[in-house]
Amino acid sequence: MLIVKDLHVYYGAIHALKGISIEVQQGEIVTLIGANGAGKTTLMRTISGLLRPREGSIEYQGRSIGAAPAHEIVASGLCQVPEGRRVFANMSVVENLEMGAFLRKDPDVGKDIEKCYDTFPRLRERRRQTAGTLSGGEQQMLAMGRALMSQPKLLLLDEPSMGLAPLLVAEIFEIIKTINKAGTTVLLVEQNAHQALKIAHRGYVIETGHLVLSGPASELADNEEVKKAYLGI
Repeated sequence: MLIVKDLHVYYGAIHALKGISIEVQQGEIVTLIGANGAGKTTLMRTISGLLRPREGSIEYQGRSIGAAPAHEIVASGLCQVPEGRRVFANMSVVENLEMGAFLRKDPDVGKDIEKCYDTFPRLRERRRQTAGTLSGGEQQMLAMGRALMSQPKLLLLDEPSMGLAPLLVAEIFEIIKTINKAGTTVLLVEQNAHQALKIAHRGYVIETGHLVLSGPASELADNEEVKKAYLGI
């Protein structure tokens, strides 16, 4: 579904990604783990069309998207939930969800808003509330719901549990599993490596812009280097 080959990305003179190659198959949850500054968000932003690679290729559903504008990538079924939520703070919950469907021309937007409310019941309760007044967990749910309104086949989630209380973290990860079971493929960046590896099928470990480990999530969770570096074991 997604094939990234030998990707090199720069911020000016800084070489942020150094030959990264990953694959995501349809129906999977694949996680990227690594320390802050390792390059995980850079990789997600490059896949989403927000950054341009200097070298390498990105192929989504058989089509090269390395030079495609971000709105075309969203229209093709690939959507990112950014780190830090980035909801439209002065707009209501329902207006944020409607913004997620801005590229759609079909008549089912209203039905899909109701589906979002079924997935995130708290959003139904707060549908007229200004997004900036929601709690961090509610804003994360709204950011995910807004992305789902674009009807993605591949959903990129960047640090969905950041700053959330443990009970909300568990709830967010259960929702990610539900979204995946409903047919959406997920590429997940997550500092909480323990939780990410519990729900993922496969994983990649990135260090200072390099891919250093990959494999089934269960194997990575048992890897001694991963345990010491990311699982606190």
